Amino acid sequence: MIEAGIEALIMILEPSRLLFMLLGIGLGLSIGLLPGLSGTVGMAILLPFVYGMDPYSGMALLIGMTAVLHTGDTFPSVLLGVPGSSGSQATIMDGHPLAQSGEASRALSAAFIASMIGGVIGGLILYLSIPIIRPLVLAFGSPELFMLALLGLSMVGILAGKFPIRGVLAGLFGLMLGSIGSAPAVPEYRYTFDFIYLSNGIPLAVFALGLFAFPVMIDLLAADRSISKTVPKLGGWTKGLKDIVANKWLVIRSSTLGSVLGFIPGVGGSVVDWISYGLAKQTSRKNHFGEGDIRGVIAPESSNNAKEGGSLIPTLMFGIPGSGTTAILLGGLTLLGLQAGPSLLTTDLSLTLSIVWTLVIANVIGAAACLVLSKPISKLSSIPAKKLVPFLLIIILLGTYQSTSHWGDLIAFFVIGIIGWFMTWLDWPRAPMLIGFVLAPATERYLWISMSRYDFNWLARPGVIIIGVLIILIVAAGIYLKRKEDRLKENDGRAM
Repeated sequence: MIEAGIEALIMILEPSRLLFMLLGIGLGLSIGLLPGLSGTVGMAILLPFVYGMDPYSGMALLIGMTAVLHTGDTFPSVLLGVPGSSGSQATIMDGHPLAQSGEASRALSAAFIASMIGGVIGGLILYLSIPIIRPLVLAFGSPELFMLALLGLSMVGILAGKFPIRGVLAGLFGLMLGSIGSAPAVPEYRYTFDFIYLSNGIPLAVFALGLFAFPVMIDLLAADRSISKTVPKLGGWTKGLKDIVANKWLVIRSSTLGSVLGFIPGVGGSVVDWISYGLAKQTSRKNHFGEGDIRGVIAPESSNNAKEGGSLIPTLMFGIPGSGTTAILLGGLTLLGLQAGPSLLTTDLSLTLSIVWTLVIANVIGAAACLVLSKPISKLSSIPAKKLVPFLLIIILLGTYQSTSHWGDLIAFFVIGIIGWFMTWLDWPRAPMLIGFVLAPATERYLWISMSRYDFNWLARPGVIIIGVLIILIVAAGIYLKRKEDRLKENDGRAM
């Protein structure tokens, strides 16, 4: 394990791969600080470009961006009072009041350092989980793998937030779209309508870009305004560092909490954020949460970066994406010729450890970059939408066409984009649809293998029963956490 870890570190520090990591970090910070451009959109933009790359470079690019998204989204949350992503909502509660009172630099520096520590702790927990979970994963057969895919599909209701039924329907629709093309075991083609382009199914990159990026572009153009009207002045940073030292146990506790909650599929950044914020508020003495208490910044910022390490455990080891971002990451593994599960703990163990190293290194570099380049980076938030959208649209269309170099890619992009825009307009969740699409092939393949080998006897296997019980428990826990998040939001809203 140690030798493989050293080998992975050497691979990551190879100049070309380090360059891809830095590129991912830069894109992640840029996307994080622009409100509305979520991690799912950023991952969807990068996905077509990893095709054909060597696995280490491709994962360095994707993980480099994923690791720092919740570092960059601190800028709009603190400076503008606008969440850069769903995982930075709780930071606004005290971060923006601090900025309004002239302490933006203190809030930002504390947030960046807390994010860095949280990300490192999340990477450490991911590393420590590998030898523990490895024997379990290697013991799984097709019935258990099918149940794990079913576990991922069962998360769609939780990801839907206030509308679980809509999430289930969106997930089923995504499952149907994922079955377009050739069947996994028999020479049949489904839903192709005699179009040759559809015989291999809809490319994941086209689907993700259309579903998430297209609606964002439309909304930005419709707004026809700058994302930010002013760029606040920033000052010294030493005060935020002193706050971190004074609240070191809060940082460690919130980071650990974020990693553990991140392991639960379907528990998104917004849930972790609010749970961590609420726990800090309940356990802190003489607090002024909601009025500019620095602890209200440190707690959520520690947990949301640590969550990424925890969320990679079910994604990499069990093939269960717990969010839109990890669903696209799972698709990125496929494009790189890899498969989540046992192979990442045996033949591709060094790649898995390189992901851990990338997560840790990217968090350190991302936080340092934010501290050094905070003033020029914050100016990007003032770019008018009409200037930003054409640039992004060109990149998106190039990435879309690169999927198969067929004109059908562009048509599919616009059709799925329109569907995604209508879902946004009607307040339907899109993440469940993406998860259904990503898990469709694995679900069908493992079910077919299980039925052909074991008939219905596989339902009595101990692993299947245990995972079935876990599905019930995790869904129930997810629903409970969602309700607790809503109560925390409601109570904080009243307090304001």
